[in-house]
Amino acid sequence: MQTRKIVHVDMDAFYASVEQRDNPSYRGKPLVVGGSPNQRGVVAAASYEARKFGVHSAMPSVTAFAKCPGLIFVRPRFDVYREISAAIHAIFKRYSDLVEGVALDEAYLDVTENRQNIPYASTIAKHIRTAIFQETQLTATAGVSINKFLAKMASGQNKPNGLTVILPEDAIAFVEQLPIEKFHGIGEVTAAKMHSLGIHSGADLKGRSLLELIHHFGKAGQYYYKIARAEDDRPVEANRVRKSIGAETSFAQDLSDVGQMLQELEQIAQIVEQRLEQHETRGRTLTLKVKFSDYQQLTRSKTMLAPISELSTIFEIAKALFESIELENRSIRLLGISLSNLDNAKQLQAIQLPLFQNGNIIF
Repeated sequence: MQTRKIVHVDMDAFYASVEQRDNPSYRGKPLVVGGSPNQRGVVAAASYEARKFGVHSAMPSVTAFAKCPGLIFVRPRFDVYREISAAIHAIFKRYSDLVEGVALDEAYLDVTENRQNIPYASTIAKHIRTAIFQETQLTATAGVSINKFLAKMASGQNKPNGLTVILPEDAIAFVEQLPIEKFHGIGEVTAAKMHSLGIHSGADLKGRSLLELIHHFGKAGQYYYKIARAEDDRPVEANRVRKSIGAETSFAQDLSDVGQMLQELEQIAQIVEQRLEQHETRGRTLTLKVKFSDYQQLTRSKTMLAPISELSTIFEIAKALFESIELENRSIRLLGISLSNLDNAKQLQAIQLPLFQNGNIIF
């Protein structure tokens, strides 16, 4: 079987960098794109200057402001971001037809066979990064390897404005030395559970059996078992139609206060609204996901006659579904909202112009 050549391109602090590019007074200053802290907003993106203060995407704006009192808040301009994303996609298409958008600022390319017959994927990655900077004045980081997981991990090694290559012969050693919390698809709560089981590195994860990982982590255990061995057979899917858009939050400490649960639910609804706007789409079926402290999980769904995308409607329906659940004084460790039955017309647009989405989603 032919060894694949995969490039993962990740724009550097994309939304924030666009705002700093377009407004020179923002340059070099901590900035976030997102809602105001006075209106219980959520951070959509943070500049590198803001990240030094511990500010990150999906953080409540009021928390971000507390961490960095001089923080600049800028409302998202998704029409501008989509336009720039389209220009970046045009650059990708010069090299490969196999381009899979993941978020407005992120994509995978399969360049095993490429339009310009360039033998080295690293050379293509260099050309792409140079073209992006010349044509948009924005920087991108790229990772190159033999599968999507490794390419994704490589792109996270040398940000911003970097390039990392993981060769086939180095793949297993790279994964073994990687701290478990650095694995894509392993969030803060899962990492903490792995630590409690004595799993701190890729080597530790590789030492656990498939049955043991499935026992502790359910279906995700299969994914963990494979990536611990640097294995990922998922193809790069050009023009992949998204079936749902959502967001979820795992809490470092279980929630027991209903008021706090509803606050978190509203912030999740804001993230979902942002992602729907990124994709210029709406959905008819809203699903609420709740995971309790004992790991029992349940979902509640409601299908509307017309598709929705507005924050107020998303939160109102999610809140009603949440209040229909008998909590019985139980604590909650995860909440999530997703919308499916997406607007077909918008999805057809997405096929013609793939749009990206960022999120903490296990493959």
